Amino acid sequence: MATNTKKIAATVLTSALVLGLAACGSANDTNKEASNSGNTGAANTPAANAGNANAGKSDEKITITFQNIYPDPTTPTYKMLHQIVDQYQKDHPNITIELDSMNTDQQKLKLKTQAASKEVPDITIVNPSAQMKPFVDAGLLAPLNDMLDQNGLKDTYQSGLLDYYSFDNNIYALPDGNNIQVIYYNKDLFAQAGITNTPTTFEELVADVKLLKSKGITPMAIGEKDSWTGSFNFMNLVLRTNGGPGFLADVAAGKKTFDDPAFTEAVSAYQDLIQAGAYEEGATSIDYNAGGNIFKTGKAAMYMMGTWETGAIDASSVAGKIGVFKIPTVNGKGDPNQYMLAPGSAFAVSANSKHLQETKDFLNYFATQLPKVQFDLKNAVGLGQKVDGDFKAAGYSDLAISVLDLFKDVKGGDLAFDNIMNPATAQSHLSSIQNMFVQKVDPAAVAKEHQTAFEANK
Repeated sequence: MATNTKKIAATVLTSALVLGLAACGSANDTNKEASNSGNTGAANTPAANAGNANAGKSDEKITITFQNIYPDPTTPTYKMLHQIVDQYQKDHPNITIELDSMNTDQQKLKLKTQAASKEVPDITIVNPSAQMKPFVDAGLLAPLNDMLDQNGLKDTYQSGLLDYYSFDNNIYALPDGNNIQVIYYNKDLFAQAGITNTPTTFEELVADVKLLKSKGITPMAIGEKDSWTGSFNFMNLVLRTNGGPGFLADVAAGKKTFDDPAFTEAVSAYQDLIQAGAYEEGATSIDYNAGGNIFKTGKAAMYMMGTWETGAIDASSVAGKIGVFKIPTVNGKGDPNQYMLAPGSAFAVSANSKHLQETKDFLNYFATQLPKVQFDLKNAVGLGQKVDGDFKAAGYSDLAISVLDLFKDVKGGDLAFDNIMNPATAQSHLSSIQNMFVQKVDPAAVAKEHQTAFEANK
């Protein structure tokens, strides 16, 4: 299995995206076995085995702390979390699942503090590859191979996806999704501004931003207090100006530097977007959830974000009004069918858990139930596990079907900056991009800032 992000080919993830989601449209595909393993009450499921694992034991009261990034009660993901947890607690009255819910940046910061004192929660959230490697190297996470081998749970994950969470042949986390980044847009607000076609070039996108702004409409929503959001958007432009994936891998390998024209051109382009007034006032003081809600309440025309947001958008007040389009080319460069790829945040178990077996039993149950519950909540677009079901027959929206259609043409892409570069370089990058929301910058100076951080933290 892969042990280093720089060695993982983007085509592996692309195959996972295409094969996993293309198969989802038919109720007669080969994923039935995986889905059936998630049916509550089945005689030979991890859920049943989890119950058996506790059979014969005392009624000892056990508390499992579950740190997560699903704090917003309005979202389907929040409902999924609570539905599965509530059922498990009902079935296992001696076990309490204590939820510690917060947004992504808050969780990352809290986990770092907990890791420093070796007090990682029983279940926590990690991100793939370079982001989770320090926790693995420190011996803080428990291998999950044994749990995944029970009742075929491992086979429910899209081919190649678990490689991003594996080191030295051990799998340390179970991902919740497998997504691409797109631009959602509000059809009504586009019509109000007189925009009849979605942009296919970055120049058209900037022009649309200016037009929307002139009509008193916030062009794009973002929650840049959580600095990964701006980075995720920006790296799409690097993917375009570089003419394809691999820029960060080339920097890491010494083949390129951040002074490369592809990087400075992307900085210049993103600055043009920001200076055109793309984002809401005070974007750096608004967190991810609040930023997303600006779009979901009809107060912004566009939202550049991962496809994991599809279900939440369909559950919001703008449902039925939203379309989707690909990230445009930049100065004629790039392939719109190449994307920022987002193997999801993932559930990891503390190696120091006082109730390690019980925690694994619960996580096994949780992961087994997740695909079915997400599908029923119409929130299975971009799921990292195979889904058995006909999306259209299940009543998924036109938006969801449009997003699923995009997956069929994916031709590769890149991972986010902080999934490739070491944490210190990534933090410098996040701060540097966030600063672009505050003041106009010199692209060459931004490049130098990045290169200095990279060289200092090799």
